[in-house]
Amino acid sequence: MSNHKLHIRDEGTGRPLVMIHGWSCPGVFFRGQMEALTPHARCIVPDLPGHGATGDRVPLSIESAADAVHAYLADQGLRDIVLCGWSMGALVAYSLIERHGPERVASVVAVDMSPRVLNGEDWRNGSLNGLTAELNTHVLEGMVADWSRLPGRIAMRLFAEGVATDPELQAFASTEIAKADPSLLKPMWASLTDQDFRPLLKDFPVPLHLAAGLRSQLYGPGVHRWHEQNVPCFHLHGFENSGHAPHLEEPERFNELLAGLLT
Repeated sequence: MSNHKLHIRDEGTGRPLVMIHGWSCPGVFFRGQMEALTPHARCIVPDLPGHGATGDRVPLSIESAADAVHAYLADQGLRDIVLCGWSMGALVAYSLIERHGPERVASVVAVDMSPRVLNGEDWRNGSLNGLTAELNTHVLEGMVADWSRLPGRIAMRLFAEGVATDPELQAFASTEIAKADPSLLKPMWASLTDQDFRPLLKDFPVPLHLAAGLRSQLYGPGVHRWHEQNVPCFHLHGFENSGHAPHLEEPERFNELLAGLLT
């Protein structure tokens, strides 16, 4: 059965908390949440297609990732889930709801993410580096050849601008990202940059919490405002000392947010 091709850490008992990682940053990036929250919840952390121990066993797309996560949740008979998606993981969470309905999900936490990554004439709230469809073709063309130079750069962009990052955290991120296979990451990047969840979010069927790093190098306040103006049941949680990874940069406060939603 395809649902068991994903490598999934499933630990703890209680209400299910599903945490879906970002691009190039596999499930181990939620290790702090696993440690803190397994006494209070059943913590489920998949490695998405192209990442970690899952590798290429599942087709390399956001949609197939969503289907595989949903299949596991259905197989386990899980409901009343707090579904947390960081960056690309938020898009997988949205795709899961779009493709399979919201019946198993109580609420969604999106971590520092825009509903659409690419900027265009009708959308200025994509990534802050001004990535467009045209520029993205060059990113994709160079990704495999340039990979040796990229993990350190990607890791640096995860964290808050203008704040000294813990060197151990920086080293952890660079080391884990460097383990990835760029030939698998490339189709996942193509899929994630192809998504546009603005229509879904305008009619989103469950409460949506955005945990936003207020010093993010990837997404800015325009994204927060768009959510406030468009998402029916929306809650913004600003992390003042975080960039793109508040669960790593301000873990105690982030874990409190999740624990609060679980209770």
